[in-house]
Amino acid sequence: MRALVAVALACCALLGRGEKGAVPAVPRRDSSPLPSPFSPSFQVVVLPAGLRGMMSAVWIQNNRHWDELAGQNTLTQLLGTGKPTQREYLGCLAGEIANDTLWVRELKSAADLKQLQFAVAGNCDAVDRFVGTWHTHPYRAGLDGRALKERGLSALDLETFAAARDLITLVMWDMDSIDVAAKAPDGSVRHPVPLAMR
Repeated sequence: MRALVAVALACCALLGRGEKGAVPAVPRRDSSPLPSPFSPSFQVVVLPAGLRGMMSAVWIQNNRHWDELAGQNTLTQLLGTGKPTQREYLGCLAGEIANDTLWVRELKSAADLKQLQFAVAGNCDAVDRFVGTWHTHPYRAGLDGRALKERGLSALDLETFAAARDLITLVMWDMDSIDVAAKAPDGSVRHPVPLAMR
């Protein structure tokens, strides 16, 4: 039964991913209005170089077998019959907004972290000064066993973000590649958002 649930989660995660673009509408469970303003206003996200280095180390740790995809393909990976070469990772971001800038000050581990090859779950409920989440995208195996990168936040990532309380969400899809989305004051999703390293 657990294997069936894992396969279903992995299939949903992969099938829901797509190229950057419009965010599907997320139906709300209640009819109460969104708070106004929905989120503070900021124009740029700043990520200190030291934190980016820590994110790269986490990416390397969770993707250390990325080049062992020969004999694998996306279907065998989704079904769980292939070798689990990588795992998605979810982390929490703590920080603050000053003027028109959101400063990421700390990386925290997500509580109740559950990692699969193409799906991840956890929560950041206990994080002080919570501003958002970040996760990694593992490489998929192409039909020829070569690594395929999922470049940037997927449509499913953006849909999940739209329904969450995060002000920002980041994905690291390679050791030195990050994509960012943010919430506008009216609650709409802005993507991509400028990211500055300091």
